[in-house]
Formats: sequence, structure tokens, C-alpha cells
Amino acid sequence: MTAIALTIAGSDSSGGAGIQADLKTFAALRVYGASVITALTAQNTRGVQAIHDVPADFVAAQIDSVFSDLAVGAVKIGMLSRPETIRAVAEGLRRHAPGIPVVLDPVMVATSGDRLISQEAVEILRTELMPLATIITPNLPEAATLLDEGEAGHENEAVAQGRRLLARGARAVLIKGGHGEGSESADHLIAADGTLRRFAAPRIETRNSHGTGCTLSAAVAAGLARGQGLAEAVGGAKTYVTGAIRAADTVPVGHGHGPLHHFFALWR
Repeated sequence: MTAIALTIAGSDSSGGAGIQADLKTFAALRVYGASVITALTAQNTRGVQAIHDVPADFVAAQIDSVFSDLAVGAVKIGMLSRPETIRAVAEGLRRHAPGIPVVLDPVMVATSGDRLISQEAVEILRTELMPLATIITPNLPEAATLLDEGEAGHENEAVAQGRRLLARGARAVLIKGGHGEGSESADHLIAADGTLRRFAAPRIETRNSHGTGCTLSAAVAAGLARGQGLAEAVGGAKTYVTGAIRAADTVPVGHGHGPLHHFFALWR
């Protein structure tokens, strides 16, 4: 049976992040990808020039269309910029996705530094959507925003924030360490029972990191769609993203923060 993953996220017109990065990731990991577009962005490797939100009722219609026909094995959620969109997605998941793994990437700021979500939407995301997710995958700034705290300065603080996110309703948390410092980029998976797993890889120096968070969460969703357990899916995603970052400089795109090489294992 074909493994199917659904991405619910914004579109990146330059192709490096959002829906486009998710679908590339699904394809690279041999998973069929479907999509629900929540916003259109005028965006390139230098930044976000404009955002056009898709009406919430049309987001809901896309969700209904996909689930009424496709056997979705996992859902990845990315950019949701408005409260009404978040509520539409939460209602859609309650209608269609009980028991289906959901990966929530709380996208708030683009690699360029452009903010992508309102403060009101952050609160709705915390209360409406976070409890529905199998796992949330915040980076260090996003974890701090979700908790209304300062950004973690070292790994122990990051883990502590992950545990506080569990207490706020998350079922599992993957705190991503890409914004940290040091020779390693370490991500920490904290499960609902408090179990901690550390996934580390050498930190790769490159300016071409556009879409890293989208790609990692999509890779986790792909693993879950293929029937993997949470720790196995996260480990596979970390390995995949590390390879895509390592190869990013071999496919230079644009004049700013270029994309990862999603097909590094397939293009020769």
C-alpha cells in the first residue's frame, strides 16, 4: 500500500521551504505527498516580500477533499498565520484524523528573520492545535515563544523548556538545536512519559539553510506515514536533513539563504 503524507502549510514561491520543501521531502523519502495550502507567500532566498492568506473556509474545503479520498498516513502542519486558519485546521483534524500521527512545526519566523505569525495566532496554536499533535518540533526561538520565555542558552535549558511544553499540553516535543552553538547540532526528543532521546550531528557551516525546519518535520511525518515509531522517524529525519544540508552548496540557488538539496541521495 502506498504511504501517503499530507502537508498543511504555506507556499514558498522560491521553492525552498513550506509546501514545496515538504513535497520534495516526501518524494525523496518515497512517500506520496498531498497538500493543503494555508497561505501564499511572495518569497525568495533573501526574504518574504508579501503574504496572502487563504480563506479559512477554503482551507477547510481542501482538508475535506483530501481526507474524503486519500488514505492519509500522517499529517505535517507548518505555517498557520491567522487564528481562524488554526481553528479550521484543528476542526479538520478532529473530523478526519483521530488516530493519525500529526507533526506540528510551529513556524513563526522565516530563515531570513521575517515574522510569519501574529501573537494572537500563537495563543490559539497553543490551546487549539498543540494538544492534537503527536509531536511538535519547535526550534529554540519557537520554543521560547510558545512558553513566553527567553531563548534557551544551552542544552539543559532546551530540554527543560521541552518538558514545560509537555506540561502545557504537547504529547511529545522535539526541540531542534540548529539555532544553538558548538560543533554539534543536537535535537532532543522528549516523550510524554518523560523519556529523553538526543539526536546529534556535526554542525555544518553553510548559508544555504532555507527550509531546514520544514524539511525536518516533513521527514518525521514521512517516517510515521511509513509505519515507523516516533524515535525511529525522528532519527531517520535527522540523518536525512543532515545529508541535505551537507549537499546544499552543490546546488546554489538565489543570492541569499539558499535551499537544502532535498534529492542529494537521488541526483548524481
